[in-house]
Amino acid sequence: MLLIGRLIVIFIGFLAACFVGGMIVVGALLFPEFSDLGAGPVDQGAIDILLGFGFIFVSGFALVPAAVIVAITEALYIRSALAYAVGGGLVGLACYLGLIPFHTDTFQFEGIVRRHLEIMTGAGIVAGVVYWLVAGRNAGAWRIPPPPRQPPPPLPSNSRPDVR
Repeated sequence: MLLIGRLIVIFIGFLAACFVGGMIVVGALLFPEFSDLGAGPVDQGAIDILLGFGFIFVSGFALVPAAVIVAITEALYIRSALAYAVGGGLVGLACYLGLIPFHTDTFQFEGIVRRHLEIMTGAGIVAGVVYWLVAGRNAGAWRIPPPPRQPPPPLPSNSRPDVR
């Protein structure tokens, strides 16, 4: 039963991390548009749609690498925020490099845009910290049995009813 509860917490943490990561990716990629002083107000409906697509994009590409990081941290009882930030950065890096063509002849990625790489890695770091806040602080705790309960202290002798 503890494992099922832990899996639910992991899923909620993953969704929260993906939402924050998607917000960062969408916000950072649209920042040049927002910084233009000549632009008028931004349509809130368009922002909502972009945030939804950012969430779907990040969650779809990050599922497998994030599951590997979660499995490692759960198995080794790793509860450090720094470990989750580094793991999130690696997941963001893996998500970005998964979209870039790789040539097996030269063993090089072709067409890496440094700004996009930094955005994805930074979003992964923040998403890792968000995951740590939701679920990572108690990693592996479901395997530790709770301590045995101590019996209650005896009642004072004057408080027992007289049985005759």
